[in-house]
Amino acid sequence: MLDRKRSAISWIDVLWLAFVIGLALLPPIDEIHKQLILLAFGVFQFFEGRLIAWSPQRGRAYTVVIKILLATLLLDHTGEIGINSSYYPIYYVPVITAAIYYGVVGTLVWTSIASLAYLSLLIPALQEYVLTPEAAAYLAIRVLFFFLAAILINSFAVENRKQVKRYQELSETLEETNRQLQRAEAEARRSERLAALGQLSAGLAHEIRNPLGVIKGSAEMLTKKLQTVQPVESELASYISSEVNRLNGLVARFLDFARPQNLQLRPVQVPEIVDHALESVQSQMPNARVKVEREYAAGLPEILADQQLCEQIFVNLILNAFQAMENQEGALRVSIGPDISKGTRGVAVTVEDTGPGVPPELREQIFNPFVTSKKDGVGLGLSIVAKIIDDHRGWIRLDPGSNHGARFLVFLPAKPDV
Repeated sequence: MLDRKRSAISWIDVLWLAFVIGLALLPPIDEIHKQLILLAFGVFQFFEGRLIAWSPQRGRAYTVVIKILLATLLLDHTGEIGINSSYYPIYYVPVITAAIYYGVVGTLVWTSIASLAYLSLLIPALQEYVLTPEAAAYLAIRVLFFFLAAILINSFAVENRKQVKRYQELSETLEETNRQLQRAEAEARRSERLAALGQLSAGLAHEIRNPLGVIKGSAEMLTKKLQTVQPVESELASYISSEVNRLNGLVARFLDFARPQNLQLRPVQVPEIVDHALESVQSQMPNARVKVEREYAAGLPEILADQQLCEQIFVNLILNAFQAMENQEGALRVSIGPDISKGTRGVAVTVEDTGPGVPPELREQIFNPFVTSKKDGVGLGLSIVAKIIDDHRGWIRLDPGSNHGARFLVFLPAKPDV
């Protein structure tokens, strides 16, 4: 069946209407049944598309059957003997319709049915007349031309369907290529921003660390001297020391983000890394009401990875999921299976939670530095995760279809076969 979009009145409908009006103006003009049948042809043409849209499979059959019946009625009312009616070419209408909607076999079947409907008009004629060999040959020629028209139209229709299918496949390929280019451009822009920001962060972190060390040392000395003499001032000095420790932790995260990674690559199994990450997060949040579901495929290939850094990837993702479901009961689903990305064999990991999800306005920038939906977050966790995965020549994405909760997809290439 040809998939086509129909407007309210297409140019085909206009031509068809002109054709019906032309037939109506030809003799016998005063035959009311002929005019009603032609009117039915015209009206049905406008509703044919709706009928097929309503029932694609049965609608095609209904369309051909109705046109065969109308053609038979038209011949029966346009001549003394229906088989001799000069309107017999009207049977080309159902024949061509079948050729457009069906394949070769369906076209031949429906053309045979239309031919039999036409020849059925012989039954009343043979009651009064004798079928001569010349008349039989004449009818056979007409029927053969029905089949010739059906075969020709069907060949064009089949070729058109093939062309449409090729264009659709090409369009889908181009769309997918365009999406890949957009992702590559986004990743390239992100890498450029990360490189520039990394250099800035490294210099800034080193400059901040020196005065922080002085402040912390001074605060600790004040705490010791004032501990017995002035306890209130000693407590305030201890606050300074604790806040310096917190700032030192933040500076350390900046340095982790900016420092080039020295990967210690070795063959590892991803499920082992993920299980260690799950245990680490569950020990940090023992009271979390999160049900963990694991779905690991068998026979997974090994990956070449720095185990400690890879564990940091999944600790961040799983910890984010636990924190998103901290005040509610939730479920964390971790799936691991083999996958192929851009011709590279590897392992795909899906981390999916039932939390509130990522706000739509942050989805495109979620892996950029300093982008976070947490009130006390810095926005470096996922940036560091993306950087580690990039260093392992993999990729990470937030599934755009995850409307409820967040679903992160991670791909890590498999160890090359030796």
